[in-house]
Amino acid sequence: MDALKGLVDLFIHLDHHLSEILARYGTWTYLILFGIIFAETGLVFTPFLPGDSLLFAAGALSGRDDSPLSVGVLFLLLSIAAILGDTANYAIGHFAGKRIVARGWVNPKHLDKTHAFFEKYGGKTIVLARFVPIVRTFAPFVAGLGAMTYGKFVLYNISGGLAWVAICLFSGFFFGRIPVVQENFTLVLLGIIFVSVLPAVFEVWKHRSAASRADA
Repeated sequence: MDALKGLVDLFIHLDHHLSEILARYGTWTYLILFGIIFAETGLVFTPFLPGDSLLFAAGALSGRDDSPLSVGVLFLLLSIAAILGDTANYAIGHFAGKRIVARGWVNPKHLDKTHAFFEKYGGKTIVLARFVPIVRTFAPFVAGLGAMTYGKFVLYNISGGLAWVAICLFSGFFFGRIPVVQENFTLVLLGIIFVSVLPAVFEVWKHRSAASRADA
């Protein structure tokens, strides 16, 4: 329960936590952000880490006059982190995915949801999944399991990673400079989180509705 409360607090007050990290570690914050984005996209066991909201918060902080962070450097480093993360996740799925699934180390519901995305969107799933929490982490893993060849995966991985980081980071940079956003930053982050999970919620609702109609 304490761990759950801590995770909720991390998401809700992400701007405060990131400000504290920035005040304590200065430019080393670049490396910390790189590690979090890499882990959230690259390790199939850590889909709970903040992605969209972290990029938005980092962009907003980089837009402040007294910030040591450069939005240009953030875009370069975090794009690399996102692309390398998906690459690592693809490799995990390709070389160890069957053993991981067989041992029950990943939630089968997450895999089913990701498979549904591949069935509907094909290779574009790697790009679209960037904007859907949970699916974002499992899409490259499923691709590595056999849903996509590596040559095709690379193109979607690079384009999706660049688009995801650019949209979230620069949105934070520009909106974060608006006074009303600075004064209500927690509400803005909650809005980002809410919007980012809507596609996943819609997919779950749609599949449950289809299943109910099939059973009727």
